[in-house]
Amino acid sequence: MPRQPISAASSFNPAPLEPTPEKAPIEQAAPEIMVPVSPDYASMYSAVGDGGHALPAIPFTKVDERFLRQMVDDPTGEKPGTIVVNTTDKFLCLVLKGGKAMRYGVGLGRQGYSWKGRAIVQWKRKWPTWTPPSAMIRRDRKLEKWRQGMEPGVSNPLGSRALYIFKDGVDTLYRIHGSPDWKSIGKSASSGCVFNQDVMDLYERVPGKTPLLVI
Repeated sequence: MPRQPISAASSFNPAPLEPTPEKAPIEQAAPEIMVPVSPDYASMYSAVGDGGHALPAIPFTKVDERFLRQMVDDPTGEKPGTIVVNTTDKFLCLVLKGGKAMRYGVGLGRQGYSWKGRAIVQWKRKWPTWTPPSAMIRRDRKLEKWRQGMEPGVSNPLGSRALYIFKDGVDTLYRIHGSPDWKSIGKSASSGCVFNQDVMDLYERVPGKTPLLVI
């Protein structure tokens, strides 16, 4: 994927976004969501209409079950409400109460995350626009038509949702985002993505200013 953000099943790499000024959306506290005891993957990864877009079903039977959304014993020791990205195992965990965590598979760029440490999800956006940076356009002139941004949609590299990661008040240009390529999850072939259906689930669970740890 042509960006360097994380994407739930998701990727995480330096985002290939052109840092253009954006007005942060108004955030509301995320509701506490109950998690089903037994995952119903057919429902989780079914085709869904959202925001005027039709997302196709994920062929979850072709995916290593480790990278499907599931509640697990918390492996992080972090406070509830913290997102932890494990760049080695290619998991993204949202720490829950009661010693549990919601785990998603994540796809990382070929170089993985170039930094590790703590940051925050400054804000989040539904159906984001993707803008390739000038350096990427120079490498691939076919991207010239997207210099001013690719409109939201099922083919957009950021997918259905994006969480914008800041550190010390500065945009890192990393994102947790969806992906139109389900085969990238759990692999080093994308840039910061998770399954679209998973990033939509994660989006509803976290508010803005959510703490993030990359290890």
